[in-house]
Amino acid sequence: MTWTVALNDVREDQGPRVGGKAVALARLYRAGVSVPPGLCITTQAYHHFLDATGLRDRILMELSRKAFERMRWEEMWDAALRIRNMFLTAPMPRDLEEELGSALDRAFPVQQTVVRSSAPGEDSAQASFAGLHESWINVVGRADLLAAIRKVWSSLFSDAALLYQNELDLDATSSGMAVLVQELVSGLSSGVVFTKSPEDESAMVVEAVHGLNEGLVDGAVEPDRWILNRETKEVLSSFAPNREGLVLPAENGTVRQALAGNRHKSPPLDSGQLNEVVKAAGLVERIFGPPQDVEWTIHDQKLYILQSRPITTIHERDGDDGKGWYLSLRRSLNNLISLRERIEREILPEMNEQAEILGQQDLALLSHRELAKEIQRRHEVHKHWIGVYWEECIPFAHGARLFGQVYNDAVKPSDPFEFIQLLGSDSMLSLERNSGIQALAERARDNPALMEALEKGDPSEEDRVFGQLLEDFLDRYGELFCNQASCTRGRSDVLALVAKLALHPSLGRQSARDSAAGLEANFFEAMGPHRRAEAEEILDLARASYRLRDDDNIYLGRIEAEILKAAEEGMRRLGRDEIRCDIVEPLTVAAALQDPEARIQCREEVVRSQSSGEPATRPRQLPGQPAGPGVVQGRARVVSSVDDLRSLEPEEILVCDAVDPKMTAIVVLASGIVERRGGMLIHGAIIAREYGLPCVTGVHEALEAIRTGDVITVDGYMGTVTLGREEQSPRPEDAGSFS
Repeated sequence: MTWTVALNDVREDQGPRVGGKAVALARLYRAGVSVPPGLCITTQAYHHFLDATGLRDRILMELSRKAFERMRWEEMWDAALRIRNMFLTAPMPRDLEEELGSALDRAFPVQQTVVRSSAPGEDSAQASFAGLHESWINVVGRADLLAAIRKVWSSLFSDAALLYQNELDLDATSSGMAVLVQELVSGLSSGVVFTKSPEDESAMVVEAVHGLNEGLVDGAVEPDRWILNRETKEVLSSFAPNREGLVLPAENGTVRQALAGNRHKSPPLDSGQLNEVVKAAGLVERIFGPPQDVEWTIHDQKLYILQSRPITTIHERDGDDGKGWYLSLRRSLNNLISLRERIEREILPEMNEQAEILGQQDLALLSHRELAKEIQRRHEVHKHWIGVYWEECIPFAHGARLFGQVYNDAVKPSDPFEFIQLLGSDSMLSLERNSGIQALAERARDNPALMEALEKGDPSEEDRVFGQLLEDFLDRYGELFCNQASCTRGRSDVLALVAKLALHPSLGRQSARDSAAGLEANFFEAMGPHRRAEAEEILDLARASYRLRDDDNIYLGRIEAEILKAAEEGMRRLGRDEIRCDIVEPLTVAAALQDPEARIQCREEVVRSQSSGEPATRPRQLPGQPAGPGVVQGRARVVSSVDDLRSLEPEEILVCDAVDPKMTAIVVLASGIVERRGGMLIHGAIIAREYGLPCVTGVHEALEAIRTGDVITVDGYMGTVTLGREEQSPRPEDAGSFS
């Protein structure tokens, strides 16, 4: 079978075989438009790879792990990473490797290439879905080309593609992916043209950058921009950014460099080149009919069209279920570096300062009216920082995800989440806090009199050193134990936890990271000496991303604690002892301070029904996502309120909606974790791995199916929770794989 087709041989009816992008470029080629030469890897090659390796069934099994509509965005990323690793590690069938390799050698013996997706239906008038699938720039040689083709195949099941699975009609049993390999045209300037402006139907837009288009597409380089009249082609307005850099081919891949000499003073296009680009874009639109999004580059004074698609982009669907917001979380390395600097130097220090300022205020001196206004003000302060958290802190979590993909592409580990072992950090605030609790427990462990004093709640008189350590700990971390029932710096909760840990010295110990150094060395070796600096940079960024994924919530929790303190002061004045809330809604307390007849409400939480009746049937096994390796069997403690959390006993399995920063101090008592929310990089999963606890996330029915006291088995390798006792047999040494 022939699994390749030269681009200039592609015909209109071959879309199902070579994909929409290849058909469009072939049509331009036949119309006389300059298009870089290319070779199409057909969908039949993709299907042969899946069938010969058994990947089709494995992908189907992965996507059947749980109902798609119940998957969180984090779970989609986890599933996509596992599927990508399948493509990277499955052996290439010999017949396919030989035919593709020979064809690539003939077409591109020494040339630099671009490897692009060309899925059937992609870049069509019905659905362009720009950016959902991958492209690889500056790929040279048979081995690297075959690896890039695998990556493009795997992007059919990227998290972005999974998010749009209904629109894409994504089906593991029938969906296909073609790949287009083209000679790389290293343009002096590059850009895009929207032949009809998304904002003004009477205008067209030209954007251009120096160097390769990658800088524009990934946001690393801000483009010059011209707005023109669609009919007359008159320039209506132009925008010149601070031209600082450009993207160029490197030894392998691309590199961003500063503009040399006075090049930053000149736009990427002069007036003659602008007219040529506009004219070419107009021709492309006339060839296809509807308005086009045209990508172009200029090399040796010759204009090339790199691709063209109708302006029916993914952005038109951004209003559906927050998909556009989720896709915006994907950031380039340069963007993440800038984001890290802002978070570390500005956002977190300002959060901390805000919490300290609020904490210094004496609420008792305020009148009822002043206290009500203060609660409202604190609510607005907290709301502001929540906005900052969503806009800047959450996107920075992509740093760990980006590293995971780079690590897996280079190392090709059997465990697609092996990279996480390189990201742990003792400097995480939650771990520093838990180490402080451990220090208190160790001092109390061998002192019977102090243990007795702990139970009475007044250990300071028995051991003044312990008392000082306790006060220092509460000064730093006490507000993180704050809840509506008691916001007095959590003394009783801390002492109860210290007593439990003192009686169980094996609990709360962080897992060893002895293998991290070896994994780091393997990663650097796999990246190669020419990419060592890049490898070090992205690893350092990922460690910061991983650490701050937990720390930013703790800083935000400190600000929230100050709202709760003000609400507690209001409750004390109102004497509303009949209100039984774990956390009241602070604004309703503010309203009651001004109107005693106003009703105080409890804050709504996602909790399971606490009805005493057993459901008619309960599933034997609950599917989820593997998030912390290991298997443990024990009694469940379902936590749906602060009171439930205080009742967690040593070596019980914590079952909850999600572990938040206030809960991580208690997690050290648990022998395993089950969360309704899913994802390898949510807080509960991070803490579970730091303490070596088996963890399964994304268990949709966890709070309905599991009862406190149930014996359950948590399998962090397979991502399952089994209800009832079962015999545990030793697992093989290679069972650590999540694949």
